[in-house]
Parts: sequence; C-alpha cells; structure tokens
Amino acid sequence: MNLNIDFEAIIMTYGPKVLGAILTLIIGFWIIGRIVRVVRKLMEKREMDESLQPFLLSLISIGLKVMLLLSVAGMFGVETTSFVAIFSALAFAIGMALQGNLGHFASGVMLLIFKPFKVGDLVDVQGNVGVVDAINLFNTSLLTPDNKKIYLPNGFVTGGPITNISGQGIISVFLTFGIGYDDDIDRARAIIQKVVDACPYILADKETGIFVSELADSSVNFAVRPWCKSEHYWDVYFCMHENIKKEFDKAGISIPYPQLDVHQG
Repeated sequence: MNLNIDFEAIIMTYGPKVLGAILTLIIGFWIIGRIVRVVRKLMEKREMDESLQPFLLSLISIGLKVMLLLSVAGMFGVETTSFVAIFSALAFAIGMALQGNLGHFASGVMLLIFKPFKVGDLVDVQGNVGVVDAINLFNTSLLTPDNKKIYLPNGFVTGGPITNISGQGIISVFLTFGIGYDDDIDRARAIIQKVVDACPYILADKETGIFVSELADSSVNFAVRPWCKSEHYWDVYFCMHENIKKEFDKAGISIPYPQLDVHQG
C-alpha cells in the first residue's frame, strides 16, 4: 500500500489558516486583557463594590475568551453551531446535577448586586451574628466575636430575614441592667450615666437613653441605649457590662438573680 502524502499541499492549504489562528489568539487574548483592565479601572473610578468587581470581571473575561475560541474554530471551517449545541447540553446536564448549588450561586449574585450588606458589616443572619468576612458566589462567611468563622450557604442567607446591625455607620446598643426593689432608682440611674460618660467608645454628642423599662419579678430593669460607631458595638457592650457591675458593687446596689425559696410545712 503506497501512501503519497503531499506535505507541500497540506502546508499551502492549512498553513495560512494555522498562522492566522495563532495570530488571532495572540491578538485576541491581548485585546481581552486590555478590555478587562479598562473595565476594572472604570469600576474602581465609579467606586463599585469590591465584592462585585472580581465576579463581573471574571464573567467578562470568560465570555470574551469563549467567543474568541469559537471564532478561531470557525476559521478552520468548523460549524460553531455544533459547539453551541454541545455547550447548551452540557450546561443543562450540569444544571440538573448541581441544582442546589446553582440556587446558592443565584443567591450570591443577588447579594452582590442588591448589597443588603458588605464586607466589614456586623450582621444577624437568622440568628448567626458576626462581621461579614467574605461574600462568595456559593457562600458567605462571618467572623463571630469569639473569632470563629461561620460559612453560610447563600440560599440560606437570602431565604430569611437579614439584620444589618452596622450598616448605618452608627448604632444604638440595647442593654438591660436590673437592680433590687430596695435600691434607689435615681442613684442607680446616676451611676449608669457616670459609666456612660466614662466609656471612650460611646458618642458624647448623642444622648444615651436611661429609663426604667420593666418591673420584673425580682428586679427593677433599666433599658440603656448608648450610641457608638458601628465598629465599636462590642467594645461598648463589654465595657458597659463590666463597669456597671463594678460601680454597682462600689455603691452597694444589688444586681438580683433568680432565687427559689423552699418552705417546709
């Protein structure tokens, strides 16, 4: 069996196409890189959310590269419609297999676009309280006050109420302190005010509410509402609890706790 391969004819036929494809790829990837850089600068100039930028840039880059590869395939006479059909079938199969994850993906996109919170905000997501560490496409991570990291699926995050505790810049810290029924209310209020004035994290230009909120079973409860910057929420919370206890002890004001009296008949 005699095989006569005309390499010269092959080179003459396909050589220009191969060179053209290589040049197209090189120039195309360079142009895509330039486009992505320009879009990034526009996003930074308009101060777009840093959590959203990588996601959008990645979509733009991948989309342009797929279009480039399809164009190169068309240079060799390949029917690009067949590629589109294959991609559509793969996308459908992957979508059915990863239906739950795609829901989390869609929720991640919603979080990045509508921005109910941003990285650094203190939030309460269905009972999970922490500072937003990262907003990813499939999950959101929170840092708790005791430095634990919680990973929440984005579908869970958007599936219930979200409380952005620190999103307004300043926040009122809700505190409750109880005193005994035999203690002097006005004296206790003055001590609480003294602690408020001494706490460096509480905003002095906003009045702190101190009022009797409840006559409970074993205590008279004060509702105390100091204001602070959002990032100082926990500083105020811990500062107030520690120093209220110390000052009440110095003044001989009791902090009641539940007791059970047992009587023998």
